[in-house]
Amino acid sequence: MPFDVSPLKNAYALAKRRVEDRYQVPVIVTDVVDPNTGDFDGLRILIDYNQDLDAALFVLIHLFGHTVQWNTSATWREVGLDTSPGKSEAALARIREYELDATRYGLTLLHDCGLNQLDRWASDWWHADWAYLQHYYRTGEKLEFRTFLKPNAGELLTPLAVPPFRPQSWGSRWSF
Repeated sequence: MPFDVSPLKNAYALAKRRVEDRYQVPVIVTDVVDPNTGDFDGLRILIDYNQDLDAALFVLIHLFGHTVQWNTSATWREVGLDTSPGKSEAALARIREYELDATRYGLTLLHDCGLNQLDRWASDWWHADWAYLQHYYRTGEKLEFRTFLKPNAGELLTPLAVPPFRPQSWGSRWSF
């Protein structure tokens, strides 16, 4: 049975407005270099125009989380910029924390918009993202993302408070 996207349309509009108004980070829907679905640099978020609504919303909240990280931690910027495959288990543990916290910041964004009913959805997307990234970082192979997307795939994520930050550009980081 297909997922009802109508709540996601409202969630996307509210989250986009919050990112732009509260955090002063423009969210731009544009053509992003294939096969990527988004980009961010600490100052702005780009979302590929050719996305399903569920993917666009996840990319928005997740890249918002990475924007928070890049503007608050040089260490997380370093982790995020190293996208080369062949990672050790220790490196994967750091990447997991980086990716997990990005989505947890995104959950806070959703909650701040009054959207508390999307926690399971965002958690499922994060688990798929992490499965995809683990495979990529171990093998260098980019598989079809949606093959990793499973309902109730793992733990329910909890929001992480967004620290104060000032958006600034740190250079592009293609995502997904």
